[in-house]
Amino acid sequence: MAKQTASVPAPARRRLSWNDPATRALFYQVVVVGIVGFVVWYLVSNTLHNLSVRNISTGFGFLQREAGFAIGESPIAYTPADTYGRAVWVGLLNTLRVSIVGIVLATLLGTLIGIARLSKNWLVSGVASVYVEVMRNIPLLLQLFFWYAIITENMPGPRQALEPVPGVFISNRGLLLPSLQGDALDWILGALGLAIVLIVLLGHWARRRQAATGQIFPLGRVAIAVLVALPLAGWAVSGAELALNVPVLKGFNFTGGIALSPEFTALLLGLVIYTSAFVAEVVRSGIQAVGQGQWEAANALGLPRSRVLRLVILPQALRVIIPPMTSQYLNLTKNSSLAVAIGYPDIVSVVNTTLNQTGQAIEGILIIMAAYLTVSLSISIFMNWYNKRIALVER
Repeated sequence: MAKQTASVPAPARRRLSWNDPATRALFYQVVVVGIVGFVVWYLVSNTLHNLSVRNISTGFGFLQREAGFAIGESPIAYTPADTYGRAVWVGLLNTLRVSIVGIVLATLLGTLIGIARLSKNWLVSGVASVYVEVMRNIPLLLQLFFWYAIITENMPGPRQALEPVPGVFISNRGLLLPSLQGDALDWILGALGLAIVLIVLLGHWARRRQAATGQIFPLGRVAIAVLVALPLAGWAVSGAELALNVPVLKGFNFTGGIALSPEFTALLLGLVIYTSAFVAEVVRSGIQAVGQGQWEAANALGLPRSRVLRLVILPQALRVIIPPMTSQYLNLTKNSSLAVAIGYPDIVSVVNTTLNQTGQAIEGILIIMAAYLTVSLSISIFMNWYNKRIALVER
């Protein structure tokens, strides 16, 4: 006996009717898109018309012209004879330099202060609380002015420079540090990069090993040994020259070493101190979000408090800490634009000089917007990837 298959009813044809919610929603969306498109067209056409009336050229062709102005500090070679495009690139690199260093230092300092606020020692927790409440309630711009005034006006000149550590000098010209120079430096940096890759691979292997056998691999001590041994081995194998370049006072200023300008130092201090207060609150709230039972269970196993915090609490707190921490990283990066107030040549300062000389105000603003948008989106993408990586997986 043949089986009878149920017939599938044909889908009903949708009629366009104002009583249909989907039709109304589509109509409203078309109207909104049309209004937005009209506003954009009006603004662009009006701007182009006004520029043409005033005989102001548009486009980014000016980036290929000679800049003709100097930049106080540059991580790459730059002279006034270079193009505006290279000048903008120098400003972007200066912004990236202070942002990356600031993010690392603010994370370390903020984490320590956040943990200190939870200390059972009332003096430690009290000092950390005062630090957080004071620093995050003083505007960042005022902090930048304060640190810049301290460095440029209250620090001694180069001849009376402070030397807290042999080879390290602090004066109104900034902070000077010893540096390494020689042909072996490339080998050392290559070995350092290899050591970092090896430590990451060891970390993955150690986690799999611990999950399978329960045995803890001493990754911290091994990582320190690898970071020291591989660069030394690279220097020994290369057989090249390596020397320590210590700053030396010659005339009215220092020569040699690494010089951090007063503007860079003041900007970095302000960003790190201000942002670390917010990072501390993020870390504190993340730790407190972990249930008290986790502390009690770890203490019942006889683990010391430092190991409980490192192995039990912080890994769980990271899932709460990472999202707001991303916002703080973005805030630090965008707050670096205040560098123009103390004369640090970041991308805002360089582009301002460029548009004052060329008159290309719209193009200059677009360059600044595109630069910060690209950097901010890159930070967001990386932090979102890391947040997904450490998220709990439901089974």
